[in-house]
Amino acid sequence: MARTAVPASLSPGDPAVEVRDVSVAIDGKTILDGVSLTAHAGEVVALIGPNGAGKSTLLSVVTGDQEHGTGRVTIAGRDLAEWSLRELGRRRAVLLQEHGVFFPFTVREVVEMGRAPWQNTPRDTDDDDAVLEALHSTGLRRFAPRQLPSLSGGERARAGFARILAQRAGIVLLDEPTAALDLRHQEDLLRLVRAGARRGDAAVVVLHDLSLAAAYADRIALVAEGRIVADGTPEEVLTAPLLSVVYDHPVEIVRHPVTGTIIVVPLRHDGAATDSETP
Repeated sequence: MARTAVPASLSPGDPAVEVRDVSVAIDGKTILDGVSLTAHAGEVVALIGPNGAGKSTLLSVVTGDQEHGTGRVTIAGRDLAEWSLRELGRRRAVLLQEHGVFFPFTVREVVEMGRAPWQNTPRDTDDDDAVLEALHSTGLRRFAPRQLPSLSGGERARAGFARILAQRAGIVLLDEPTAALDLRHQEDLLRLVRAGARRGDAAVVVLHDLSLAAAYADRIALVAEGRIVADGTPEEVLTAPLLSVVYDHPVEIVRHPVTGTIIVVPLRHDGAATDSETP
């Protein structure tokens, strides 16, 4: 069988993902309203915002899982609709909130799924190395023969992320990848995302932990009520007045005494119910 061509790599700074004036309405309700966003090769972009703001919908538009009514999405400078699914698999890797693998595959078999887009290309000779490296990077080598349903939720999440690493697609799209992970593995996962960006990958990551976003993202896009209300560096976006309004809860911004990294701290009351919580 003839081998198919491998898409050319992006250079650092090239637009990897571009969303232009995208709107989405579901059942008559506007979910996204004229959203524009760009992620460049070599950059980690975090999507943050309160529940229901539209973060996951925006990521689903980029992955092609959610149709949009208006606007345009491009991957590596090419309209999303022009890519075949197999080509997209070699260009971008996707990890959704629900990993969707519950059949009794082993961890190694799940990670090997990330190599499927590279079959019959010059890169399929990398399969074994890519799988072993992904298992090692995520601390899952000893879990390789285990069946996925026997693992904890956090271990399954790590297996899903290892599949993304093995895919070596150059663009990673992650929806709340740290949600099921403990503190150590949250840090490990985002360090790997950060390391990929240093090698030239582009990453768009939905995060709820604002301090994690501050620590690992080059840029942060703050989504509220279907719009991007701020897009910039962590210092530009993570301000107490803005976050307090968007999250409808007062916060304080402090700096880590050693690293200087931004830490977002919610101001807490004495536990009494607010008016909105009173029956």
